[in-house]
Amino acid sequence: MTETLIDLIRHGQPAGGRRYRGHGVDDPLSEKGWSQMWHAVGSYNDWNQIITSPLQRCQAFAFALGERHGIDVAIESRFKEVGFGVWEGLSHDDIKIGRVAEYQAFLRDPVNRRPDGAEPLEDFMQRVGCAYEEVIERHRGSHVLIVAHAGVLRAIIARTVHASPSGLYRIKISNGGITRIRETAEGGVLELLNGKLSS
Repeated sequence: MTETLIDLIRHGQPAGGRRYRGHGVDDPLSEKGWSQMWHAVGSYNDWNQIITSPLQRCQAFAFALGERHGIDVAIESRFKEVGFGVWEGLSHDDIKIGRVAEYQAFLRDPVNRRPDGAEPLEDFMQRVGCAYEEVIERHRGSHVLIVAHAGVLRAIIARTVHASPSGLYRIKISNGGITRIRETAEGGVLELLNGKLSS
């Protein structure tokens, strides 16, 4: 198998501050969020394809980057963020303070103690995993950038390093952070986490 290089970037900080957005709250990037993403990629442009979540906090940057460097952009709906149910739209403080028992239960067991109405973690990981495998197959031997969310990046990283879904939220993903995975015949290798690129 020819090696395939996958870069992943988490969207920058959205307007509206820190809150649970999932895929039901679609805030645009803030000015700081745009700056975080441009700073992360710098003048680097060595991608054959850009693939983005359909949510505007990812898609707007993906198309701006693609236009700047003449790189094709495709939308992959399965790369939208995990659904957080009743937590969507609530700030982190709303949850940590106002729903403390619920929040602590979620941290201890994010698989079985989901917020009401939240997408099951196994279903989320399966949809992201299927989309990711199709990207590898379709773009074998290429260098691809995926613009997505913390949850999506966690799911892909967990798949790469064979981590349990229960450990998903123990992976810190920074706004604008770059993750790199090298896909080989033996499987994926995590080469970079929360990094930046330079040309």
